Amino acid sequence: MSEKNYAPVYVMLQLGVVTVDNVFQDPESLEKQLKELRAASVDGVMVDVWWGIIESKGPKQYNWSAYRSLFQLVQKCGLKLQVVMSFHQCGGNVGDAVTIPLPHWVLAVGESDPDIFYTNRSCNRDKEYLTSGVDNLPLFQGRTAVQIYSDYMKSFRENMTDFLNAGLITDIEVGLGPAGEMRYPSYPESQGWVFPGIGEFQCYDKYLKAEFKEAATRAGHPDWDLPNDAGEYNNTPDQTDFFKSKGTYLTQKGKFFLTWYSNKLIIHADQILEEANRAFLGCKVKLAAKISGVHWWYTDDSHAAELTAGYYNLGDRDGYRPIAKMLDRHYAILCFTCLEMRNSEQSSDAKSGPEELVKQVLSDGWREKIEVAGENALARYDSTAYNQILLNVRPNGVNKNGPPKLKMYGVTYLRLSDDLLTDDNFTIFKSFVKKMHADLGYIADPSKYNGPVIPLKHSKPKIPIEVLLKATAPTEPFPWDKETDKKVDA
Repeated sequence: MSEKNYAPVYVMLQLGVVTVDNVFQDPESLEKQLKELRAASVDGVMVDVWWGIIESKGPKQYNWSAYRSLFQLVQKCGLKLQVVMSFHQCGGNVGDAVTIPLPHWVLAVGESDPDIFYTNRSCNRDKEYLTSGVDNLPLFQGRTAVQIYSDYMKSFRENMTDFLNAGLITDIEVGLGPAGEMRYPSYPESQGWVFPGIGEFQCYDKYLKAEFKEAATRAGHPDWDLPNDAGEYNNTPDQTDFFKSKGTYLTQKGKFFLTWYSNKLIIHADQILEEANRAFLGCKVKLAAKISGVHWWYTDDSHAAELTAGYYNLGDRDGYRPIAKMLDRHYAILCFTCLEMRNSEQSSDAKSGPEELVKQVLSDGWREKIEVAGENALARYDSTAYNQILLNVRPNGVNKNGPPKLKMYGVTYLRLSDDLLTDDNFTIFKSFVKKMHADLGYIADPSKYNGPVIPLKHSKPKIPIEVLLKATAPTEPFPWDKETDKKVDA
């Protein structure tokens, strides 16, 4: 069997492994857990490196010491490391067990200028992440949001050079929105959103409002405003004039807005990834960006929940391929969620299509010749979920004589917990790791299965948004087998 069939497995560490007070709290317990993972042939772990912890004392006052201790322990246990530049708040999303706000000096700016946060039509502010409207405005003691993110990543590189040089850190996932995902905070539980609500557009802060007005005026429509007919968080599409059958989203005005809203997200990600590329230039790491698996209302004509999140994806318009094209410019991995979900597990009233969504997004990445990786959206310990992940990792199975036709770069499992390590759950998980590895056993050197690890090169030239939008023409996803040829033992 060719080693090219091997797909690595990482496990996300607990959200509060470094506390909000910047203390690596319980290294003894974690060491025991990491050794169990290593004995199970797990390849590595993923950790959030929280902006709200590291730069909490004041602008450019970084303290990396707790994370250095954590990284040393991961290295000692023989695991690799995926690092997330977490520029968002922890708390307020599904599965958030701890609260880590943005740095207090940033929140202090928000006291006098609440428009630095994403805002819905009712003027509710979402304090999870700064609005892209302030990306290039020097509102933070003379720095723009993008400069803050850039300085943070450069400081990380300076302080973690030894780990980068040692090959401990394989991927750097760059936070681009709430939950670290490249999206708008369109479905915040903290504001009362409940699945499967369509969510709300988040562009009513004064900065994005002004940008939209400017764009509409340039397009010859100074009378156009942001939508006022798109409903509320927990509506269904047909309860709104915007998303209903033959609704506003299909009009010239609706299309103009949706193009502007989704383009803002792509430009935001593109700019920050360019800064990440500069910060880590020459390091033997891969950059990555996480795209959210907004699978509810996917089979509705309106794709309402995707649209409010910033993914302008419809039956006749591919909202994900332009993102893949943009990621290719930075040699970045597209990381996608909800790999474990099956349509049959979803309630019919959500018009959910996780299987088709996964196929569409992964196919878009493969068509743009970029690496695609992924994770499960909800904690699952059953063979059904693992087999679905395995099917998505190698949609056409293994190839005994060479690389498989299609293969994901790897999977990060959510998440390390006492539940995962209980006897029954861990037995199935170990079988999952073995099947991810295509029954080849543990391979320490990533170049043997994912190709040579080369120093990060300069981002390619900027792609005009008009060129990116040519990639919205829909294409059929690649064919998937009905089930995986590497099933875990039930």
